[in-house]
Amino acid sequence: MSTTSMTKNITQAAPAQATLSTSLTFLLAAGTGLTVAALYYSQPTLGVLAGDLHATARNVGWIPTLTQLGYAIGLLLLAPLGDRYDRRNIIVIKALILSAALLLTGFAPTLGVLLAASLAVGLFATVAQDIVPAAATLAPPEHRGKAVGMVMTGLLMGILLSRVVSGFVAEHFGWRTVFMAAAVSVLLLAGVMAKGLPHFAPTTTQSYPALLQSLATLWRAHRKLRLAALAQGLLALGFSAFWSTLAVMLHDAPFHLGSAVAGSFGLAGAVGALAAPFAGRLADRRGAEWVTRIAATITVVSFGAMLAMPLLSTGAQLALLALATVGFDLGVQASLISHQSIIYGIAPEARSRLNALLMTSVFVGMAAGGFLGAQALAGWGWMGVVGVAIVASGGALLVRIRAAAARD
Repeated sequence: MSTTSMTKNITQAAPAQATLSTSLTFLLAAGTGLTVAALYYSQPTLGVLAGDLHATARNVGWIPTLTQLGYAIGLLLLAPLGDRYDRRNIIVIKALILSAALLLTGFAPTLGVLLAASLAVGLFATVAQDIVPAAATLAPPEHRGKAVGMVMTGLLMGILLSRVVSGFVAEHFGWRTVFMAAAVSVLLLAGVMAKGLPHFAPTTTQSYPALLQSLATLWRAHRKLRLAALAQGLLALGFSAFWSTLAVMLHDAPFHLGSAVAGSFGLAGAVGALAAPFAGRLADRRGAEWVTRIAATITVVSFGAMLAMPLLSTGAQLALLALATVGFDLGVQASLISHQSIIYGIAPEARSRLNALLMTSVFVGMAAGGFLGAQALAGWGWMGVVGVAIVASGGALLVRIRAAAARD
């Protein structure tokens, strides 16, 4: 099926009366934050969780890996439905199922059940990626980068602050309470979304098998999409290698710090996330591809700075970790927003599918980063994790530089 033939059944992306008001923007931002947070609640709790379930660090490393892998699978198989059906209904239904999966996680009696529940959480936390294309659809084209940036601020704050909240709650009330409270919050969100979101007209009448087939067509047809997916996937690999192993590293010598401290590093990352709207506006003005190169450079430099940790005192190491966290979170999130701005301009009628392809690559990278980070930490210590992050982010920078050279 050609790209031209795929556009024949297109209708307007949303009803004419739907606009992206300030209150609706806030609702979309809050929705992405609360739902995507489900992917990261476990990370600061892994040290405590391993002791409670009598599991090794290597085994509990599968929890974030399966969650990220579930997210990648859900993006590939479920996110394209946003082009075929009313996106509002999809958001509400997936939020309800996500709430149930979080509740199962909180009550999981064994590591095996917890791993299965983690996969389910990943599958249905993809509701966050149904919300982002909604903002792109409702926003006027000249302000799309800004609108996506505002909503992505909510998503990124959810990613980063989830670690702060879960670390504190796990240390004072137990790790199970984290997931039970999360289940309640997502359930309440589903009710608010059902009342507050506008309806979205489908942009295609293709069957579900045809939608999945069109993913391959879009992938082959658009080089910009492939480059964005590859570069952002590599950045995500380094990002996940760091966050998936940080709590375990801080729990051991020489730091001996609890889950609350590990989670508090999310505050440092949140500083970087706050730059998301600025990155969107900069992409509107200077060009998204230019922003991707600057963002990848910042990420490489931030990870590279951690190589100095063995030369520093314990307190100085923590300070360097915090500063580097601000830097690489800024780089990764600015790059993501810019890549989304690039792909949303490719084929407006296929935004859910384009976003699905981009974010599938991101969360395959996340899953790979969780796995490789755990293996590197077990085999070579923290410098092994840093090495994985530097190589991955350096690869992303090379992709963007070569793309710019080829275009020139």
